[in-house]
Amino acid sequence: MSASSLVAPDAEAGIEPRPPLPPFSYEEAVLKVRKAEDAWNSGDPEAIALAYSPDSVWRNRTEFLRGRKQIVWFLQRKWQRELDYRLIKEIWAHSDNRIAVRFAYEWHDDSGNWFRSYGNENWEFDEYGLMRARHASINDLNIGEYDRKFFWPKGPRPADHPGLSALGL
Repeated sequence: MSASSLVAPDAEAGIEPRPPLPPFSYEEAVLKVRKAEDAWNSGDPEAIALAYSPDSVWRNRTEFLRGRKQIVWFLQRKWQRELDYRLIKEIWAHSDNRIAVRFAYEWHDDSGNWFRSYGNENWEFDEYGLMRARHASINDLNIGEYDRKFFWPKGPRPADHPGLSALGL
């Protein structure tokens, strides 16, 4: 763990550190990516929002969000439309306080049409390990149910389930 992992929480602002903290080693960046994947696969917008700084700025496709309240609202709306959501993230690159990931997720709409959404995210973290910026570019591909590759119960992807590279995605 990096020396910066000893940063004390900002009790006055109600902020608790979310290790690993920057500057990230490669191993810490990989862990941060997996923790984000697991959180999103939980489907719990309130819990997910706690990984972002209170003033976090997002660009998600064509939407621009600021702060945890808007993040929660966005995720609630997202998962009313994107049913049986399953996500895999993979690190692409990292630096001291930034991580780039690629991802794919599968979901279906209320008519039973299946999709795989592919994208890239650029993340920037504050000293507490909270994401203060998230820039996401995402494309949706209509797939048949027979084309699905992400099979696990709701929640974190099992450790033995292949990642994106192993799946050829």
